[in-house]
Amino acid sequence: MAVTVETLEKLERRITLTLSAEDIRKEVENRLKRLARTVKADGFRPGKVPMGVVTQRYGYSVQYEVVNDKVGQAFTQAANEAELRVAGMPRISEKEGAAEGEVAFDAVFEVYPEVVVGDLAEVEVERVTSEVTDAAIDRTLDILRKQRRSFADRAADEVATDDDRVTIDFEGKIDGEPFAGGKAEGFQFILGEGRMLEQFEKAVRGMKAGESKTFPLAFPEDYHGKDVAGKEADFLVTLTKIEAQQLPAVDAEFAQSLGIADATVEGLRADIKKNLEREVKFRVAARNKQAVMAALEKATSFDLPKALVDNELERLVAGAREDLKQRGIKDADKAPIPTEVFQPQAERRVRLGLTVAEVVRANNLSATVEQIKAHVDELAQSYEKPEDVVRWYFGDQQRLAEVEAVVIEANVAEFVLGRAKVVDKALAFDELMGA
Repeated sequence: MAVTVETLEKLERRITLTLSAEDIRKEVENRLKRLARTVKADGFRPGKVPMGVVTQRYGYSVQYEVVNDKVGQAFTQAANEAELRVAGMPRISEKEGAAEGEVAFDAVFEVYPEVVVGDLAEVEVERVTSEVTDAAIDRTLDILRKQRRSFADRAADEVATDDDRVTIDFEGKIDGEPFAGGKAEGFQFILGEGRMLEQFEKAVRGMKAGESKTFPLAFPEDYHGKDVAGKEADFLVTLTKIEAQQLPAVDAEFAQSLGIADATVEGLRADIKKNLEREVKFRVAARNKQAVMAALEKATSFDLPKALVDNELERLVAGAREDLKQRGIKDADKAPIPTEVFQPQAERRVRLGLTVAEVVRANNLSATVEQIKAHVDELAQSYEKPEDVVRWYFGDQQRLAEVEAVVIEANVAEFVLGRAKVVDKALAFDELMGA
């Protein structure tokens, strides 16, 4: 049949669907007959309920189902014949003035935009690189040593310094009044690790065991404790114990305790370097991918289907509610979350999704089975039992789909970087890891 598609505004279209009233009547009659075979009603045996009773009880709902099905079928057929890529669900409304024996409906919907990617040779992309240095390996060794450190009491005449574990009793008051959370006994923390406010640590640093001190402390305006944020308190602190950290030596025994196959200092450093290089590779790839996506966003311009943006908004709001639940927020399901907060993010996601899909389609950049397996194998190498991780990924289609998406994005990034104006930038290891 000939399909007339009316353009309303931007991506919005309208098709008028015409159905035979007789076809609808016959289908309703057939469904009611099938329903009558199993329907139950007081005073009648199953399958013996009169059609008049069945029609009276179920006629309206069956009519509604039939019309919905017929309209849906007609819309799908019309959209296919007109070669339309429909975005989202159509809005259906009955149309007046249909010819005798027919019923008509208007289907208003959006179509996917034509995505045209600009000349990538004119796009500038910053590509970062980074290397694992000996200093980075040394810092990682220090972290590993601290994770396995022990503590020993300091001599009575020694003062507390950074990296010492101190035990204190303290009480704070604001305007002479105690406040919630402002008092503790036998409280332990390690100086210099930032667990306490800097003013607090500064006051304790240099004290001896058995010594007491009173000092003022100004809570920051953005302090997590809202009752004391921006206020000044007076604290009395008594230092009861000082313990100096004892770090294990970097030797073969230390390497063996970490489960290093080559239990030597050289083997330990080589293992650390390999792990750091893997992490650097992932971080560099993620950063370069972000740069590519930003470049693609600038290189394309098209209208967004409102239906897709609305769907993305729903997902973002649902994710925000789930996050509130995880934080233990009461009545998270009912919490008012303004969707406009997520509007820019939703629009960007939809725009990038459509752009990436077009680049993948036009340049055959879909992920291969070999690429997916290689990525899973690489992810698994950072775990103690890689084979178990590989089985975990391949045992769930959703997890594999997530890996496939990552591989596709990597393919797109490589494709764009091979054609764009690339500006290379070497990042220091610390700068990359802090990003």
